[in-house]
Amino acid sequence: MIKEFGNKTAFDLFHFGKTRKLPNEHWQRGIYLLDIMDAVESLDELEQKGFPPSLRLHRLKGTRKGEFAIDINKLSGWRITFRFMTNDFYDVKIEDYH
Repeated sequence: MIKEFGNKTAFDLFHFGKTRKLPNEHWQRGIYLLDIMDAVESLDELEQKGFPPSLRLHRLKGTRKGEFAIDINKLSGWRITFRFMTNDFYDVKIEDYH
């Protein structure tokens, strides 16, 4: 379940189905992934229900250690980043961090 949003982009897309920052061609996939995140209780379950296409779930490194990312769109660079603790998602953000 999503417990906490880390930016307005993720909050708006989840609650209102649209956001200014994320290009609208990625809204549907972003909403789909956020809905799945809100319904699952493990990272394994997230990977199973988020397929296809692959989520590319991966741990971040360096200053972002302890965070995970999944692809909204592999080619665009837009990701959902988050912390996962005690079966819940925290600090959920939508960002293009590359």
